[in-house]
Amino acid sequence: MQTKAAERRGRRGKGIGVAPGKTQILGLHAPVRFGLFWRAESFANSPMPRHLPSTRALQIFSAIARHQSLSQAAEELCLTHSALSQQMQKLEQQLGVKLLRRTTRGVSLTEVGQRFRANVDSDLLQMQTHMMELMSLREGEISLVVGVVPVLADRWLLPRLARFLQQQPRVSVTVREFPNKLFVGEPQFDVALHYGDAIWPGTRSQPLFEESCVAVCSPHAPFAKSAAAGDFRRVPLLHLSNRPEAWQGWFADAGLARSPANALAGHRFDLFSTLLEAVRAGLGAGLVPTFVAERELRTGELARVHRHLQKRTHSYAVFLPDHRASDECVAAFVRWLRQEVLESEFPDPGSVQRKPSGEH
Repeated sequence: MQTKAAERRGRRGKGIGVAPGKTQILGLHAPVRFGLFWRAESFANSPMPRHLPSTRALQIFSAIARHQSLSQAAEELCLTHSALSQQMQKLEQQLGVKLLRRTTRGVSLTEVGQRFRANVDSDLLQMQTHMMELMSLREGEISLVVGVVPVLADRWLLPRLARFLQQQPRVSVTVREFPNKLFVGEPQFDVALHYGDAIWPGTRSQPLFEESCVAVCSPHAPFAKSAAAGDFRRVPLLHLSNRPEAWQGWFADAGLARSPANALAGHRFDLFSTLLEAVRAGLGAGLVPTFVAERELRTGELARVHRHLQKRTHSYAVFLPDHRASDECVAAFVRWLRQEVLESEFPDPGSVQRKPSGEH
């Protein structure tokens, strides 16, 4: 049988109070952070260990870390200095690591404490968010959490969402944006819309639609006439940061020979929304999915730089967590999504006959 000292040494092995071969989530059911203290596992299907710190202990640590002072943290939490200090010592003993460094000026966080604080603050905020979502539900309402990549949220889902809510008046929707393609931990949604090649463990995906891309510019752009004729040599190109080779692909697909010497050069933007604002401001031409510029093209705020439409540049899919795949509300939302895709009318130059490549 191990001695208590040996058990404490085993817990210290990984930096947080975890015995070898075990995974521990400290006090909360929040998603596990990958590459910090814990592996991407959870206790969703196992009993919660009794030795986990309480939420109150984590709140105390968060307050001390924020103020870098036991006295100020005690005042905020309406506790005595000695009570707060005892709670903090108990937490450190429980975890088997030092979170605070006592100095003559107060306290500071150890390296482990700094890393731990980022997770604790995030988890406490997430817990508060979950509670507020439950408290905001009216009697008889059904909560539906929709995860979505930002470009689809702003330009495709939200402009259409009112039609779903008319069909399902008892549903209360929470939209959460997920910009990345790689996810760890348990899904934080009931249904999600993302790029088809996103990696989301614990979910099953269904294809939704494929995007097509068009080149757009300000109607008053000085290069508009030459670009419409297929000459892009003097067109300033605007890029989405995570699609650096998009223009190269578009030129090749269009068969345009008169393209810039360096199609990778130009201003870059993280989001389609900011790229579109740059186009509107006259900074250059942007390459965007048709649904992103749909509204501006119809109102005349933006114009097509060239008639070419590049099809199947990216795909989008619906992601369903395994435990929500048979939910009636989720199923109704997915059916509505598919109907919206069928009825969508994106700007398409189908009526314009493309000239032979030699005439570009």
